[in-house]
Amino acid sequence: MFLGTYTPKLDDKGRVILPAKFRGELAGGVVLTRGQERCIYVFSRDEFAAMHEKIRQAPVTSKQARDYLRVFLSGASDEAPDAQNRISIPPALRAYAGLTKDLAVIGAGSRAEIWDAQAWEAYLAAQESAFADTAEEVIPGLF
Repeated sequence: MFLGTYTPKLDDKGRVILPAKFRGELAGGVVLTRGQERCIYVFSRDEFAAMHEKIRQAPVTSKQARDYLRVFLSGASDEAPDAQNRISIPPALRAYAGLTKDLAVIGAGSRAEIWDAQAWEAYLAAQESAFADTAEEVIPGLF
């Protein structure tokens, strides 16, 4: 499970060092793809395969499912960490997420997410009120 928030830097070649706590899960390779709210989703290869299988179950007759599948898979990039535990983020994904040098890499359970640091701070600030108000009607049995 991916947990926590980390603040690595994006180097001049578009690479980021994976947080130490994520390396074991991602050592076999990662799949990067567009995420909602203009972040980059980071999946282990196994988790991405499982996610793809779930998406494939949607009916091909559903326009919404086709649209989601196209956006999700067309942005995907299979990457392998190098000897320094860096992964390359393709230019198209860097542009999609508006990445600058300062990043926020967050754990989101079954995946990690890469955000531009300023975008993450703005998102977090905007969501604080909704987070404080989230109760059992959103996530039954949580508290």
